[in-house]
Order: sequence, then C-alpha cells, then structure tokens
Amino acid sequence: MLASALALGIGPMLTAGAASAAPLVRAQAPGYYRLMLGDFEVTALSDGTIDFPMDQLLIGASPDTIRTQYRKAFQKLPVESSMNQFLINTGTRLVLVDAGAGKFYGPDLGHTIAGLRAAGYAPEQVDEVVITHMHVDHIGGLLQNGQRAFPNATLHVDKAEYDYWMNHANESGASAAVRVSFDVARKTFEPYVAAGKLQLFDGETQITPGVRAIPRPGHTPGHSFFAVESKGAKLVLWGDVVHSAVMQFRDPSVRIVWDSDNREAERVREAAFADAARQGYLIGAAHLSFPSFGHVARAEDGSGYVYVPLSYTQNRPGASGGN
Repeated sequence: MLASALALGIGPMLTAGAASAAPLVRAQAPGYYRLMLGDFEVTALSDGTIDFPMDQLLIGASPDTIRTQYRKAFQKLPVESSMNQFLINTGTRLVLVDAGAGKFYGPDLGHTIAGLRAAGYAPEQVDEVVITHMHVDHIGGLLQNGQRAFPNATLHVDKAEYDYWMNHANESGASAAVRVSFDVARKTFEPYVAAGKLQLFDGETQITPGVRAIPRPGHTPGHSFFAVESKGAKLVLWGDVVHSAVMQFRDPSVRIVWDSDNREAERVREAAFADAARQGYLIGAAHLSFPSFGHVARAEDGSGYVYVPLSYTQNRPGASGGN
C-alpha cells in the first residue's frame, strides 16, 4: 500500500496531513456530573468560574499566610473558583438547588441552563427551585431574557432571607460587597411572585419527599442547607459555608467579607464540618472545585479538617454516592 501511494505521488500528502496541527479548542464542554444517591440521581451543574482574590477577601488570617497556603496548594491568586448548582431527580420531582449568576456577573458565569440541557433536561421540567441564599451568584439565573427561566417551577427560600433582601431599609446598612444583591433580588424574584410561584419556608421544611431545607443563618440572615436522603444515603448541600478549601477546612475560624454575621457564620461552618466528619455523609457546596461532592474528615494532627473529594465514577448500576 505504501509503495502504491509513493508511485501515485500521494505519499508527501499523507505525511503532511498527519503532521499538521489540529486547532486549539479553547473551551470546556458544558459542566455536569451525576451521582446516584440511593434511588435519587443528583447532577452537579457548573455555572462557570470566577476569580476570587482570597488574600483580600478572607478575614482571620494575614494576607501573607493566605498567599503562602495557596502557593503550597499549587494555586495562583486570584484563584479561579467554581460556582456549582445541583439538580436532584427523585424519580417524581426535579429539584434545582440555586440558579447561578445568570447575566449579572459577565460571560464567565451564567452557564447553568446550558449545563442543564447538556445533562438531558429542559428548564421547563424543573418542578422546584430552592435557594440557599439570595446573593447574586445564586439567584441571577432565575431570569432568562427578562422572563422566568424555570416557568413551571415553584421557588422556595427561607422567609428571613426573603424578608431581609426585599426590605429597602436594610440596603443602606449592608456592606458594599453585597449591596448589589438587593436590586438583583427584586428583579429576579418579582416574576415568580407575580405568577404565584413563590413559597417561603420557616424552620426545617420538607420541600419534597427526600429533600429537606435546614436553616443555617450566618453567611446571610436566612442562609439554608438542603439535606437529600434516599435509602439510607445522605448528601448535604451547604451553599456558601466554605469559599476557600485551602484555608477554611484547616481553620474554620477564617471568614469571608460577604458574611452578614461573621461569628455566626464561623459557628455554622465549624458545626457543619464536625457533623459531616462524625456522620460520614456526602457534602456538596457552591464554591468547592466542581463538581464538589466529597467527604470531610478530621485532620490527623487535630488541626482542623480535611476535604476528601469523591472519586470519579461511571455510575454503574447499583453504584451509590452514599456514606
């Protein structure tokens, strides 16, 4: 065959074609990752990434210490941080935890719906959207082209959270770091209110069988966890309990400028780490590296905790992400 090709004069053509460089793609595929939790399927959805200058945002450790720890973790500052959402398919209901930033934080975020579609779902199929808290990067994606992005979904949020962000009197006293969330909250929630699609919860509340809201204020006045349980397997979705895996697992007292109540946020974080380490259930969080599923263990030397990311799985029949 080679001799025939050379005789026909196409040998150089074959050689040139094989050696030519393929163009760089310079883009990731839409971000989604599934795991089985008992009978439930949970899909992590990436809204994209955003750069966080952690040496400027974290409180409770010196900038030099923060830079040193990130350098030891082979991460540059500002660090590229994930923005994760979670879709829970219970078999009868589709529940979306947080909606991403939408158009409000530029082109690097706002990819939740693209990930949702790539994962095999349409926004119209979502039955419930539950919100951990009302910062822009968690609620901006509730709108698409000025309309409800999830037209058939009921929107659920803690009553204290909703009341805080909808009260104009609170805006002037809020830190500049979070003030934009007041305006975005009004813009994104109003279409759901007008459609009669908003439900407020107060205290621990079952959203749908197997999905439970657990108020954990501190980061914001009505910040919430969501516990997902099926057939003895458990996953707790933390919202914004942790922004920096590098710093906050080893020292839960390290806080971030966006906390509305620093001390309460610290207490909630310490309690969340301790409970996850003691009980061994899975956790997921908005700003841990995508897809963010993992476990928490106490550090062997007693100095804080260690985050243990879940190993990749093809979700073979019978596989489960449970503890």
